[in-house]
Amino acid sequence: MDARLNLFADPTTGKAFKHLMAAGKVIKDSALPAATQELVSLRVSQINACAVCIDIHTKEATAAGETPVRLHLVAAWREATVFTEAERAALELAEEGTRTADGAGGVSDEVWGRAAEHYDEGELNALVLLIALMNLANRINVITQQPGGTYEVGQLH
Repeated sequence: MDARLNLFADPTTGKAFKHLMAAGKVIKDSALPAATQELVSLRVSQINACAVCIDIHTKEATAAGETPVRLHLVAAWREATVFTEAERAALELAEEGTRTADGAGGVSDEVWGRAAEHYDEGELNALVLLIALMNLANRINVITQQPGGTYEVGQLH
């Protein structure tokens, strides 16, 4: 499978990606737990069927010490016993924040409340930004058919 566009070859896209990567670094350096960030990034990417982002986040999470069992169960987190209540709240927020049209009202007060029970205001801000940034990255990659499978850990750092 060949990508429709080389996103890094175009000067405009290249400049924009530098800013997106910088925003991602700010989120990565936030107080939001690293494991939560990878789980949320993976779940959003699964929902959006973004192969390249699924590739990136499974490999980065594995390199950071995440277990295969947890990574394999992200898609079915509601029925899995391997996630903390805080992680479950973040995954639920990620799903509703990604499926805004399906939810016919965006993120419910109940889902937001569960997330707010586990994360402080700074962490919630990082979580919201992460969900939004992952949705943006997924859409760019899906529209341009960026293939997954060749990512090497640390490649985007």
